Amino acid sequence: RPGRGRGRGRGRDVPVLRVTRQGPEAVHFVPAALEPGAEVLLSLDWDRRFDHMQQHSGQHLVSAIAEQMFGFKTTSWELGRQRTVIELDTPSVTAEQVEALEKSVNEKIRDRVPVTVRELAADDPEVETVSGSRGLPDDHVGPVRVVDIKGIDSNLCCGTHVSNLSDLQVIKLLGVEKGKKNKTNLVFLAGNRVLKSIEQSHSTEKALISLLKNGPGEHVEAVKRLQSSVKLLQKNNLSLLRDIAVLIARDFKNKPASKQLFVLHRYGGILCSRGGFCFFLKWFFIHPYRKEGDSEFMNIIANEIGTEETLLFLTVGDEKEAGLFLLAGPVEAVENLGPRVAELLVGKGAGKRGRFQGKAAKMSRRGEVQALLQEFISHQNPGA
Repeated sequence: RPGRGRGRGRGRDVPVLRVTRQGPEAVHFVPAALEPGAEVLLSLDWDRRFDHMQQHSGQHLVSAIAEQMFGFKTTSWELGRQRTVIELDTPSVTAEQVEALEKSVNEKIRDRVPVTVRELAADDPEVETVSGSRGLPDDHVGPVRVVDIKGIDSNLCCGTHVSNLSDLQVIKLLGVEKGKKNKTNLVFLAGNRVLKSIEQSHSTEKALISLLKNGPGEHVEAVKRLQSSVKLLQKNNLSLLRDIAVLIARDFKNKPASKQLFVLHRYGGILCSRGGFCFFLKWFFIHPYRKEGDSEFMNIIANEIGTEETLLFLTVGDEKEAGLFLLAGPVEAVENLGPRVAELLVGKGAGKRGRFQGKAAKMSRRGEVQALLQEFISHQNPGA
């Protein structure tokens, strides 16, 4: 059958990477050539094969019962690594229909219905009465394979299946998702995937009990309270961030030193000015690098200091790696220097009206940017 990994296993300790069909032949892809005519012993990945058998037979069952109960035809399906999705030809499926469908398919599993495989000649009239008869590939040759779920479904299929519905163990319908136009995707797990899902959910539940210090029934409310607290703290922190920005700007403006260049870097709760002076704000931040607050922080400083006469280079983020930057100042100077600053910081940015800001990948090169700006100022004021 066409598709990745169908029948995948190992031969002579050589992994079989993929199996696809070309006409009547199954073509195996391996990383290195094997000697023509040599006999090999194929070792099958049985856990993977049985998982696919459970999901595939589960899809046949769910599709058949969905059509019988509600008239929902299956237009396609996908066997994923974590879950299986059936595309139904209906714009919507109600929660009540999902519940009834799940109940019915599991009743069939408990009834231990046989699943059998038979072959028909391609020109046998019965082929036309079997589901999927219009889906044969153009290059198909030889007999046609039919998979029967006794009394429930008869379908053309060349895939691997269980021999009895009881081998499915259980099917859990996880719900529906919006599909293509006028389609609905039905998501399900079958067999061992249900057990694995329960195991994962239980492990998560135990971890949350330990973290939140309450029972499973109280987890959602506890998380909602935490989210509300975080939002309030972030709001307060942003307000404090604005106040700090204003104070930094006023402090710079009140100093008698030259005001041609202002350089500042903020990393977490640490602020470092051009002169190398740093102070700590241990109480200040929940998140050391938050784009919205950081951009506003830089722009407030630029607004407060003013950019008519002063060139400002402001950065926030990691000391050496990624972060944000803002170059502000006289329009002509910023238009000239902005792209060069972005290039030095291995970043990207854009600007207008005397401001150029963007993202940087190499904050460790801030010193090179400062040297560039100082050189630019010295050339503008050779006698200064």
